[in-house]
Amino acid sequence: MVRLIMIAAAFFCGWISLAQADANRPISDLEALKKTYLRPKTVPFPADNPYTADKAALGKALFFDPRLSKEGNTNCMACHNPSFGWTDGQSKSVGSRGMVGVRHSPSILNVAWGKSFFWDGRAATLEEQAISPIMNPVEMNMPLEDLVKVLKDVPGYVAWFERVFPGEGITQKTIAQALATFERTIVSGWAPFDAWIEGDESAISESAKRGFLIFNGKADCAHCHSGWTFSDEEFYNIGLGDDDLGKGGLPNTSVKDKHLFKTPGLRNIRQRAPYMHDGAIDSIEGVIMHYAGGGNPSPTLSEKMEAFTLTEQEMTDLIAFLDSLTGEDTPMPLPVLPR
Repeated sequence: MVRLIMIAAAFFCGWISLAQADANRPISDLEALKKTYLRPKTVPFPADNPYTADKAALGKALFFDPRLSKEGNTNCMACHNPSFGWTDGQSKSVGSRGMVGVRHSPSILNVAWGKSFFWDGRAATLEEQAISPIMNPVEMNMPLEDLVKVLKDVPGYVAWFERVFPGEGITQKTIAQALATFERTIVSGWAPFDAWIEGDESAISESAKRGFLIFNGKADCAHCHSGWTFSDEEFYNIGLGDDDLGKGGLPNTSVKDKHLFKTPGLRNIRQRAPYMHDGAIDSIEGVIMHYAGGGNPSPTLSEKMEAFTLTEQEMTDLIAFLDSLTGEDTPMPLPVLPR
């Protein structure tokens, strides 16, 4: 409690002014910095699973189909809901049998640009990630061999898979490929920040512009939250102080991997509360306070976790910037499921 009071006090003490922090930043540096956040023009798809509209539509049907769970009562959307920034709004997700998971569902926004998947990076490809929750007894509890049989009993799926994967039909591999293809199409919408990056100075407020400089400067958030998705795709211990070993709980890892978790992207971050791998922090303000405090001591605490202080105005500016990352939502109509 004392520590929280000290951290909160640091925000409002007026310790350093925004003018002092950023007045000397050259305009040329700012323009170069802005270019590092430009949105890519195309979505990447792997050569061994190229995009087709029909494949993405098939993947979407699978994503929303509760028949992918053994109990027939849940689907992928249960943990990755477009209304919650493609998370589920809960600190810990609940599976088809009412079992509660150990982590908060990560957003699947912009996963096409991912290098590894899940909080601990245990899946090397999106195809592997897409089917893992289906098999997980805590989540959808469906053995893949059983899922293949279930889908083969649906004439609509049999015809659709044969059309998309001629000569292969319904297999564990093609299910994964269809789901992964749909997931790669889940891209965050055009945000006010993007318009500003493209040159529209009126797209975001002056407060948000100052917050951008704080994000990249004094608070050093960009050390990990970099690039257009605002994630470096790396793993860190940010000192949450829980017992979850993260990457260090996987086979063939070392002591230095304990409590390391993947950097989440920040697009549409306002929609995605609660935050962190365990859903322990329910507000953006709380997240900033955690980082400002430097995290709980740990042998593997990231060297990037350095405490900092913000004035009340700087706190407001930083949040205004983060709010500018929420893009226009594209309506996601529910698919008509095959029969």
